[in-house]
Amino acid sequence: MSEQTIVTRLAEFAADARSDGVGSTLRLDAARRVLDVLGNSLAALDSPPATAVRTVIAEWGGRDDATALGLAGGLPAPSAALLGGTLAHALDFDDTHLLSVLHPSAAVVPAALAVAEQRGASGAALLDAIAVGVEITVRAGLAGYDAALGNSIFFERGLHATAICGAVGGAAATAMLSGLDATGIAHAMGIAASMGSGLLEANRTGGTVKRVHCGWAAHAAVVAAGLARAGLTGPPTVFEGRFGLLRAFCGEEADLAALVTGLGEHWEVREVCFKPYPCNHFTHAGIDAALRLRARGVRPDDIESLELGAPAAALRTIGFPPELKARPESGYHAVFSGPYTVAAALIGGGGLGVFHEDFTDAAARDPRRLALAARVRCAPDPRSDEIFPRQFPAVLTAHLHDGRTLTERVEANRGGPGNPLSADELALKFRLNTAGILTTATANTLSAITYDLATAPDLEQLLHPLRTLRARRPDPLAGSDSSD
Repeated sequence: MSEQTIVTRLAEFAADARSDGVGSTLRLDAARRVLDVLGNSLAALDSPPATAVRTVIAEWGGRDDATALGLAGGLPAPSAALLGGTLAHALDFDDTHLLSVLHPSAAVVPAALAVAEQRGASGAALLDAIAVGVEITVRAGLAGYDAALGNSIFFERGLHATAICGAVGGAAATAMLSGLDATGIAHAMGIAASMGSGLLEANRTGGTVKRVHCGWAAHAAVVAAGLARAGLTGPPTVFEGRFGLLRAFCGEEADLAALVTGLGEHWEVREVCFKPYPCNHFTHAGIDAALRLRARGVRPDDIESLELGAPAAALRTIGFPPELKARPESGYHAVFSGPYTVAAALIGGGGLGVFHEDFTDAAARDPRRLALAARVRCAPDPRSDEIFPRQFPAVLTAHLHDGRTLTERVEANRGGPGNPLSADELALKFRLNTAGILTTATANTLSAITYDLATAPDLEQLLHPLRTLRARRPDPLAGSDSSD
């Protein structure tokens, strides 16, 4: 691949980052992503999709190369990555890049962890690879953003961009950790572009497959790097070619320049935000607004009706059809309901405001929550449309029985750009995610180890406590998938 194409430019960027490092700020950011992924994964240990994946990879067997959470010992790196990516995305608690509507760490971090363990890589090498892998994933997603449409072309076409772009970004990360040169890294990405896939039809009609999409992307990333190391090659014009990834998935509207403009100078990874609540990111500003009303003394019995205004594109996921959003069929369906999540914030609210206990099947059937959710009317909000998708805003208006009308507008939701979670809040999220699985002391120790990965000679200190864990609580999102 001597010709300067998009994939070669990205590969050279990755190779340079491996040799020079990405710097302390980006390494710390990557360490925060490792901690977030591990916490979300441990919380999902007993989810049905993870159980299915563990069953399959245990049948596959193979060399003891990498930690497979919930299984004794280890398995080959591709198998560990498949399970890790499934766990990372299973509870819809993974980080988000708003403009591309991607959850990049759920695919990249498990793939990088598996290969770093397999290859005996240092903590710094792991963090550099994660930073680069997430950056390439996000840039590939941005190339599919249509400004005129105000949404991702991938999403509009029913494609799960995280699963597609995450395979490519994950391949860059795993190729870096595998010791491939720039040419080899380019081939790994070119190979992975033929492997990433994810359809969102399960969002409409049911099925649990979406919760495995990021696992398959992580698996593809590891396999692609291995195949490149063994001599398989990818197309040099894998991004911009007539039958390349972006034109195949996004058509002529794809913005190829988004992949390389400012590469190495402006890092999009800084815009990837962490979720405080384990539910669809479009619901978060509504939750924030409900919590503000609650802090002002508003109680459910005071409320005659509620109006939730949000971007029109977001309401397609969290507001419609209204009869189904007001009465979600399961805890998992509740994750994607604007009316339900507002009601949960006003009535329940564990953890950082709303937490796993608010999304059990039992909670989704709670008559008090359903009665309040039925009083929520969703409608597009013009101001929110102006801001979206650079923020996921909302406005919540409460009409009270005493005649008062109270409004809370949230234009920068908690955890998003302009209102990020602090290191202490992320550590709290990790402790809450792992409660009942890790002791508080162990959770605090793992947090400290993760934040200090840049100085670690290998990953043994981080992974050793995780190798014998077993799930100890039911799946918080038991039930069938319905929406994204």
